[in-house]
Amino acid sequence: MPASELKKNNKMKKNDILFILFFIALFLPFFLSKELFSFYESFNKEHGMITSFIKFAILATIGEMIGLRIKSGVYNYRGFGIIPRAIVWGFLGLTIKMAFVLYASGVPVLIEYLGVDNAVVSLKGAFTTTKLLTAFSISVLINITYAPVMMTFHKITDTHIISNKGTIAGFFKPIKFSEIMINLNWSVQWNFVFKKTIPFFWIPAQTITFILPVEYQILFAALLGIALGVILAIASIKAKN
Repeated sequence: MPASELKKNNKMKKNDILFILFFIALFLPFFLSKELFSFYESFNKEHGMITSFIKFAILATIGEMIGLRIKSGVYNYRGFGIIPRAIVWGFLGLTIKMAFVLYASGVPVLIEYLGVDNAVVSLKGAFTTTKLLTAFSISVLINITYAPVMMTFHKITDTHIISNKGTIAGFFKPIKFSEIMINLNWSVQWNFVFKKTIPFFWIPAQTITFILPVEYQILFAALLGIALGVILAIASIKAKN
C-alpha cells in the first residue's frame, strides 16, 4: 500500500475513534449520574419543545455526519455546514414534536370513531393488541401526510446549505424554493425516499416510537435521525448512479 494511502487510512481510523469517543462522552454521563438523568427527565417534561430542538439538532446532525462518512469517508468537510444543518434539524425537531402531539391525540379518536374500542386510553397502558394497532395507525398517518413534506423541506434546505458553501451567512440568505424544487431528483425522492423508506423503515420504526412512554418518544425519534443519516447517504449515492 502506498505511503499516502496508508496515511489516509490511519487518519480515517483516528477520526472514527474520536467520533466514537465523542458519542460515548455525549451519553455516558446520563447513565453514570442519577441526578443528571433526573434533571433531564424533569426538564424534558417541562420544556418538551426546547429539548426536541436540542435532541434533533445534535442527534440528527450526527446521523448526517455518519452518512457522510459512509458516502465519502469523512465526517465533515469545508462547505458541509454542520451548524446550518443543526439549525435546520432543530427547527424540524420542533415540527416533529408538534406533529407527535397532534397525531397522537387525534388519530386514537379517529380510529375509535371507526370502531376500535379503547384506542385513546390504550396508549397510556400496558402493551396490548389495541395499543399496537393504535401506534401503527398513528405511524401510518404521520408518515403518509406529514413525513413527505418534512423530508422534501429537509432536502430543499440541504441543497440550499450546500449551494451556499455551508456558511452561516449563506444559510440565512433567501431560499430559492421554486428553483430547488424544479431541480430536485424526484426519481430518487419518490422511488427510494418515499416508496421504500417510509413503508419499510419509518412506519415500523415509528410504530415502536408510539408504543413507548411519551417522555421517551422524541428521544427515540431523534436517535432514528442517526438512521436517517445513513438513509440520506444511500439516497445520495443512488442519485449519482
